[in-house]
Amino acid sequence: MAVKSENKTPAPEAQLKSFIDRLDAKNQKLFRSVRAAVRKRFPTANELAYDYSTHVVISYSPTEHAIEAIVAIAARDDGMRLYLLQGPKLPDPKKLLMVSGKEARFLRVESARQLAHPDVEALFAAAIDLAGAPLPTTGRGRLVVRTFAGKKGPRRKPAK
Repeated sequence: MAVKSENKTPAPEAQLKSFIDRLDAKNQKLFRSVRAAVRKRFPTANELAYDYSTHVVISYSPTEHAIEAIVAIAARDDGMRLYLLQGPKLPDPKKLLMVSGKEARFLRVESARQLAHPDVEALFAAAIDLAGAPLPTTGRGRLVVRTFAGKKGPRRKPAK
């Protein structure tokens, strides 16, 4: 007879799947394809997943500390975004980055193919160069789900 585990916390992939499953079907598909593309680009980075009431975020960090993340993807009601955490310091001659934030800037992402564009790749390379901690040269980063205490409100429905 199999012994039941006392651990009630689902595996990280199962937790992340439950976060993504709450998005509308279009954003689920886009989020998964963008995640695969970013994971391919940053295979040794840790994925730090967060579930907020209005969006899902995965940060890619050389460590398990979000403050050291290089990029992040976010599925929001108003679409998918790729955040570059060193955004204000990055050279952006094509003016691809939006918002003039002090810590991060973002690109709107319509498809995972955008991430392979040479101008976006140049932003990735510059962000890696500016990172506070180097990416590991070998291995595969792990998925770490960050949860927040307290009750979350319901996800907002997209405006029509």
